[in-house]
Order: sequence, then structure tokens, then C-alpha cells
Amino acid sequence: MTGRETVSGDLYRALFDTAPDAMVVVAIDGRIRLANPQATRLFGYTEDELIGQPVELLMPESVRAAHHGYRDGYMQRPRVRPMGAGQELVGRRADGVQFPVEIALSPIAAGTETLFAASIRDISETRRQRQALRRARFDACVARIGQLALEARDVDAFAEQVSALVLDAMRAVAAGIALMRSPRDQTLNSAVGPGADRDLVEQLFAALDVADATTLAQPPFDLDAWLQSPERREDWQHAGIGGGRIVPVLDHARPLGVLVVLTTAPLGDDRDAAHFLGVVANVLTTAALRQHTQEQLAHSLRLEAVGQLTGGIAHDFNNLLTVISGNLQLLEADYAEDPNAADSIAGALRAVGRGAELTRKLLAFARRQRLSPAAVAPAALLGELGRMLERTLGEAVQVRLDCAPDLPPVYADAAQLESALLNLALNARDAMPRGGRLTIAAGELTIAPDSEEIELPDGRYIRFTVTDTGLGMPPEVLARAFEPFFTTKEAGKGSGLGLSMVYGFVKQSGGHLDARSQLGYGTQIDLVLPVAMQAAAAAGRARPANLPRGSGTVLVVEDEPEVRGLAVAFLRGLGYDVLEAADAEEALTRLRAAEPIALLFSDVVLGSGDNGIELAQKARALRPGLPVLLASGYEFGGAATPHGFPLLPKPYRREELAAAAQAALRGERG
Repeated sequence: MTGRETVSGDLYRALFDTAPDAMVVVAIDGRIRLANPQATRLFGYTEDELIGQPVELLMPESVRAAHHGYRDGYMQRPRVRPMGAGQELVGRRADGVQFPVEIALSPIAAGTETLFAASIRDISETRRQRQALRRARFDACVARIGQLALEARDVDAFAEQVSALVLDAMRAVAAGIALMRSPRDQTLNSAVGPGADRDLVEQLFAALDVADATTLAQPPFDLDAWLQSPERREDWQHAGIGGGRIVPVLDHARPLGVLVVLTTAPLGDDRDAAHFLGVVANVLTTAALRQHTQEQLAHSLRLEAVGQLTGGIAHDFNNLLTVISGNLQLLEADYAEDPNAADSIAGALRAVGRGAELTRKLLAFARRQRLSPAAVAPAALLGELGRMLERTLGEAVQVRLDCAPDLPPVYADAAQLESALLNLALNARDAMPRGGRLTIAAGELTIAPDSEEIELPDGRYIRFTVTDTGLGMPPEVLARAFEPFFTTKEAGKGSGLGLSMVYGFVKQSGGHLDARSQLGYGTQIDLVLPVAMQAAAAAGRARPANLPRGSGTVLVVEDEPEVRGLAVAFLRGLGYDVLEAADAEEALTRLRAAEPIALLFSDVVLGSGDNGIELAQKARALRPGLPVLLASGYEFGGAATPHGFPLLPKPYRREELAAAAQAALRGERG
């Protein structure tokens, strides 16, 4: 050996011994040939204890077998692998303590033999720093997502922003959020890293082959294991995907969607990532529920405004119909002997009746129709309705009824409830032009004090569910389904008042109506009404068939001159003396006078000043026990006002006024 070779050998040995990292030299058989002092200090062995031992001695027992195979593969195709180029590994000290390490590998030619130098660095402190930086990044991301949630007006746009933020925070390959509009309708927002396929998340959902992606969020689904399975690993690794996580977006147990992250390596039991993604999913849940609540509120307010408008229109229309009907009835008496005139008048009166029916439907939507609630047995009601539907819907529609015979009674107007269910059934038939299946079910529903399922007071309810297999409705049609005069049917085939009547009836009855539908997948409508209490009783109003004549003086108070004129004409024709007043002030002046008055007949709405109810109360103060009869184009939910005064709905016929006046004079309240 020359002096130069000796100097070089000494220099290389000095460099080897003084290198800052632990270094070992391994032969092709995997046994350690050399170890520097840093290696002995790092692993807790003496140099003699390391020399000749397999390099796997420095690793946990759990990975030794796998590393042996990896080592053989590397030595057959040796290459330089710098520090940090590979994934982090785990070292094991002589006392059994494990710690994270990074390793650089270099093949070394030593004469005819090839050796392998491994430079090993303890990265425990580096890992702690990385974890701290990663957690800080997660915290900053959550804070930004929370700020965006407060500012968000549209949950889909918010989800798109969240996908991009999660992608950056996780250093992921792709991230996506699928929000469920219905079990078969999802809106997907996703973001991908540089150079990645923009359809990675959609490809994942397609590969999983599910209609509802929320099923993936249910344990024990393991996305890491699914991606690493032998039949899929190669395809996804080719796309740069080695692992991922699917996190459910839930409202209690109800799925709202999923948050998906695809990463280069499996996430395993990464608690920091799991916590971060869980917090993001919770924020998404809050945002989705807030938008749903805002949409429900806006829809309710819109329907309430339309209801007030239609109620006012119906009241004014009833006044017009009262004038038309009254004059026609007067003409009917005058031209009773003229067949041609009688036919024309009868036709006009029938048209008035159709107009009155139209206003009744409008008042039903405005929740101002007259109801006679009572205890109604659901099983008996559905039994009768089923027989009717079998005759009405035709053979192409299969009708299925599902109702327990011992279901408690529901508190509702029986006729209106039957009409509402029939209306829903006919709508379902129209949505199934080629036939299908109609199911009407009834069951008890208990709403707890802390329940968020339905916006109703806690208590017991009966839920009627009408489901069809028809064409369904797109979201824009479903949003307007309960509005009056809105219809998708051809001209002349629907008034657009059917569902609005059902809505008004249910709301006026203290219940809840909910519709769910998707184009091509049918419709389900839930009608929820309270359970009847034992004390509940039906309110009825008997109307005598004969036309009774009367006597005495009636004070007629009506601000519409034409309506007042008709009431005066009717009452005089029935034998009464009549006094007139255009408003409450004029009526009170007459009541303070000494002239005898047997009955006060007043409209409820009197323009400016007191209304009819206030007038009646003041009239009773002036003349205790004075019989009162009120009339209105509005409805008050029964045959009397909330203050107990009998009520005659407009438009009324002469015989109805005669019967109501007689009942009021006898002291009956309706």
C-alpha cells in the first residue's frame, strides 16, 4: 500500500467517523461491515455488537421481514437515494425504544465487491416541528373555513371553496365534497393539485359503484384498504393516489353528504388529519342546515304573503258575488213566470256558485276557511277513501293502503281531510300517465321537545304519507308546488289550487305539510295532523230547509252600498223592518237612540273605524243581550267568530240569511 493510499484511507475513515449522521456500511448479504461512533450512540450498541449483524437489527421486529425483501430488491438494482427522498422509517435502539429516522443510501465499489453505505438521521425533533407546523396549518384552514361559512350565501359555492382549502391544508392530490339533495341527487364540488386529473373524485365515486355516496361514510369502510387492494392498487398509484379518507357530513344520523380526500400515501391512524377533517365536516353540516333553514323560512314567508293577498282578494270577490247573487235572486222572483229569463238567471246563479267555490279554495290556502274539527279514525277514513279511489283512479294505478286499525284518532275536519287526501291521490294519478303504484300510509308520530325533524310543538301526531311512482318534480317546480294557481298541467286541465288548498287546510288545522320529489323517481307528500284529545268535539251548524219569515227591526251595518242594499232587500222580503248604517259610528248612534232594534246584522270588515266584532261588543254594552249576526267574506275556522258571535259567510243566499237571522234571534251561536 502506498503512502498516498494510506493517507486516503485514513482520511476516508476520519470522515466516516466524524460524519454528523449515523453511518453503517452493509455488505451484499445484508450484514453490517462498519459503523461509525454516531451509529453506536444513536442505537445504543457497541461497534463490536453491530459488526457482522444483519442491518434489520436496527429496525422494529414487525418490519424486519418486509425490509429483508426490500433490501434484496434494492441491492439487485442499486442506486443513490438521497436523504428525504423516501418515506420516513422507524429505527429501534438496543433498549427497544423506537424513533423516526430518514435514511440515505449509496452503493460503494470496493474492489470486486459492492458495499452499501447508509446514512441514518434521527428526525424525532424534526417530526415534532413538522407536526406543529401541520397543526398550525390545519388550525388556520379551519379558521378560514369558519369565516367563509359566516359569509356564505350559497352552500355549493362554499363547498367549492372548502375543497380547495382542504386540498392545500392536507397537501393532498385531490379533495371533494358531495352534498346530497336527495338519495339520488348529489352536487359534487372538488379541487385537485397541480398535474392531477380533475376528475379524480368523480372517478372514485364511479369506481365505488354506489348511487348514494353517503353509504361510503358508514363504518367500517376503509378507503386506504380499498385503494391498496391488489386489483386496484396499480390503477390508483398510476394516478398518484396511495390513500385517502371519506368523512360523513351528518345531521345527527341523517346523511347530508361526504368529504373526500385523496393522498399520495395511506393516512392510516393519522389523528391530526382525522380531527381536522371531522371539524371541517361539522362546519359543512352547519352550513348545509343553515341554508336549508333559510330556504324553508323564505318559502314559508312567501306562502304567508301570498296567503294574505289571496285572502284579501277572496274577501273582496265574495262581496262582488254577494251583489251579483242577490240581484239575480231578486230577478229570479220577479221573472219566475218567464221560462227563458228563469233559465238565464239559473245559469248565472250556477256561475256565481262556481265563483264562490273558487273563493272557498283561495280561503283554504289563506287558512281562513270554515272547519269543523272532530276525532277521526284514520283506519276508517282510509278504508272509505280506498274504495273510492279504486273506482276513480282506474286499473292502471295500484292502490296500497297501510294503516294500523288501532291507530289513535286524528283531530281534523273529516270532510276536508278526505278531500285533501283525495286531491293528493288525483295529483299522483296525473303524474303516472302509464300507471303505477300509489301508497297511502298512516302512522303515529311523536315529536319530542328537542326534536328538529318537524317544526311543530312537541306532542303526538298522525302522519299521512302519500307516495307515487310517477314522473316526479324538478326542484324549481317542487319549490312552487303549494302556491295558488301554479300548475304544470295543460290549459283547462288544472286550476293550480289543489295543493294550495291542502297546504292551507293542514296549516289551519295545526299541522305540517312536506313534499319530497325528484324528476323521474316519484313524489312523497307527508301530511301531519295532531292526535285528537278526548275532549275534542265537532262543531256543526244546522240550516233549516224552510224559508222562515220574521218580524222586528234589524240594524244592517255594511260599508259596501250595493251589498248593504241587497241585505236590506232580503230582510224586508222576509218580513223584517230594516235600519241601515254605513259604518260602526253611525250604527252606535242608532243604538244609543230609543228606537227598538231586535237584531244587529253587521259585516266584519267595515273599512275605517271599528270592525264588526268591536261594534258587536260595544252594542252589547249599550244593549245587553242584543242578538248579533255577523257576515264576512273571510273565514274564522267555524260557524262563529273567535268572540262567539254567529257568522254568516259571503256570498250567502236568501234562505241562508233567513235561517241565520232566526237562529241569532233565538240566541243560538251558530
